[in-house]
Amino acid sequence: MEESVTQYTDMIVELGTQYGLNIIFAILILIIGFWIAGRVRNMVLKVCSKSQKIDDTLGVFFSSLARYIIIIFTLLAVLDRFGVETASLIAILGAASLAIGLALQGTLSNVAAGVMLLIFRPFKVGDFIDGAGHAGTVKDLGLFVTEMATGDNVKIIIPNSQIWGSSIKNFSANEHRRVDLLIGIGYDDDIDKAIAEIGAVLDADDRVLKDPASAIFVGELGASSVDIVVRAWTANANYWPLKAALTKNIKHRFDEKDINIPYPQRDVHIVSSVK
Repeated sequence: MEESVTQYTDMIVELGTQYGLNIIFAILILIIGFWIAGRVRNMVLKVCSKSQKIDDTLGVFFSSLARYIIIIFTLLAVLDRFGVETASLIAILGAASLAIGLALQGTLSNVAAGVMLLIFRPFKVGDFIDGAGHAGTVKDLGLFVTEMATGDNVKIIIPNSQIWGSSIKNFSANEHRRVDLLIGIGYDDDIDKAIAEIGAVLDADDRVLKDPASAIFVGELGASSVDIVVRAWTANANYWPLKAALTKNIKHRFDEKDINIPYPQRDVHIVSSVK
């Protein structure tokens, strides 16, 4: 009995002597590695938050990526301390990563597209855009999907790869927008008078900018009307209210000045065949 106890004691002492220092060094490597990973994450996050060109979501992604990379190297250093062949392990992890990447290539393409959208920022949250065949206000821009709300407040979730792979119209990007109207008058009406009255309507609305100047001109001689093109510049936020107001006010002005806005008419001739 005493002999078996002595054998176990000697084995424990031998294992402690052989692996004791490795265990201590492994613990130290883990502590230092996780400390460095936390410091690097905070540093990357701080740098990204100070940069106006990097979105907050992208800053969190980069900081987390840096942290996990350091943690992976830390774990590899610990395994190497115990004699594990890390080269073979890295090869296995690489093959597994390739297989996972092929299986999740659609998801990874969304992440890549999300990163590109966050870096180049063709639009930001709150912008009204037309992308991937959908128009609406951007509510959230993530690494996988973009959330939008249509004009009637319907929620739309679009994969980032579809938006990045298509043309994007950003209606909110520029400070000013041009309101285009096409006003038809009768062929018997005075063109110069109609243009002057439209100009008076534009001058009476403070939302119409003086610079760039408005433009009013005859655009086309239509089948039943002389079409006058009206182009007025305004602040982006005033686009739709101004367009509605100008359309209404020009109609009222024409009614007051006896200027006709023609509409399609058809004359029907009845030929009697009574003999």
